[in-house]
Amino acid sequence: MEEKNISPAEEEQELFFEQARIRREKLAKLISEGNNPYEKTKYEVTANSSRIKDNYDLYEGKEVSIAGRLMSRRIMGKASFSHISDRDGLIQIYVKRDDVGEADYMSYKKDYDIGDIVGVKGFVFKTQTGEISVHCTHIEMLSKSLLPLPEKQHGLTNMDIKYRQRDLDLIVNPEVKNTFITRSKILREIRAYLDNLGYLEVDTPVLNTLEIGAAARPFKTHHNALDIDMYLRIETELYLKRLIVGGLERVYEVGRIFRNEGMDAFHNPEFTTVEMYQAYTDYKGMMDLIEEMYKTIAKNVCGTTKITYQGTEIDLGAKWTRMTMKEAVKSACGADYDGWATDEDARACAKKLGCEVPEGEKATKGHVLIALFEEYVEGNLIQPTIIYDYPVENSPLAKRKASDPAFTERFEYFICAHEFGNAFSELNDPIDQKERFVKQIEEKKKTEPGCNAQVDEDFVTALEYGLPPTGGLGMGVDRLVMLLTDSATIRDVILFPTMKPKK
Repeated sequence: MEEKNISPAEEEQELFFEQARIRREKLAKLISEGNNPYEKTKYEVTANSSRIKDNYDLYEGKEVSIAGRLMSRRIMGKASFSHISDRDGLIQIYVKRDDVGEADYMSYKKDYDIGDIVGVKGFVFKTQTGEISVHCTHIEMLSKSLLPLPEKQHGLTNMDIKYRQRDLDLIVNPEVKNTFITRSKILREIRAYLDNLGYLEVDTPVLNTLEIGAAARPFKTHHNALDIDMYLRIETELYLKRLIVGGLERVYEVGRIFRNEGMDAFHNPEFTTVEMYQAYTDYKGMMDLIEEMYKTIAKNVCGTTKITYQGTEIDLGAKWTRMTMKEAVKSACGADYDGWATDEDARACAKKLGCEVPEGEKATKGHVLIALFEEYVEGNLIQPTIIYDYPVENSPLAKRKASDPAFTERFEYFICAHEFGNAFSELNDPIDQKERFVKQIEEKKKTEPGCNAQVDEDFVTALEYGLPPTGGLGMGVDRLVMLLTDSATIRDVILFPTMKPKK
């Protein structure tokens, strides 16, 4: 008879399905015996792994009730050891036949599997090896796991499965769980910092009735009852500034943003930002705010302001470097914006330096400066650096500099060669704003003929009632989490990143 040859992957798959079949048989047996684990509705938990291990002196000899996922088993006749995983980590349990009873012990040996959710009552003690454990007096199955977990020695390393099945990733990779616990801490620290400064957290609409002229492309949907197209927001900015007009003076929003664009290590179509606006300050005030916020968050979350990101030490606690875009470009490649008399001079300089810029009249001095910055400066900004005074060409919502109207009071801050946030002295001249919106839409329609971008007349009207001098800043939450958890890609810090469906 011809021997059947199967690949290791096929063999592994066959084993997986065989184990799943056996688990279903065990479930059927439990149900037939009147022990359906899915009928359990609650279980009283009085302690968890970290609380017991961190406070052993208080718990020694005390009875506790714990619950979690069975992650290991070492069967040794009349007594066995296992580990249970809860949100905070692992704790060992000691299961002895004479303490839990013959029937429960036999069920534990034969019916339980790695991955099952169990409840345990017992007293806290230390084993001869010094491991803090719970000596069981009662154990019961709270939920049956019908699928086997990945082998412990290999773990879950398939990146596609990790992102598609984050629940499984969290079960078998403790460091992943820690990343998202840290993310929660970071959000809590952001809120605490801004709340302490008198900011008010607000919520603004996710669905908008018009497509604005910003460069980002929105997701489009349709509202059936109103029979109108609507757009998922690409920012929270315009609504938040309307609240400043309304007199709230200091507001922020932790908001989900949606942009119908490409994906890479630093971009996901759905992401989280914090935008904050403060009346009676400017972009210099926002520089001070964000620098101190980062230092405070790093200290409270990581315990230090010196962190390591992808092998590079970053000192968030040192004084952040601050340079104008003109200064940064001149320092990096010698190009002197103030030495360009005309747009043609700027384009000639870019050509000499081998930097591509838009052809023809579209490439102004401002466009050339931006292109040179992206080419020669941005990739070298490793330590925290604030670049300010941006050309008006790419800053439609920022106030012009009174001393040089070709530039705006705008800054971005960079860490590890990536932009982490963007801020302005907000434009509050409704006439100038309307003109910039119109020009922005005209430019967008030239490159996207089918777009339906419109001027946000409600926002312009709000400005006509009077927006006080205001500083505003938007920062990427996901990128900050990447930085403080040393995560290489944004997919590692979003619980369920956008994925192309499997066929």
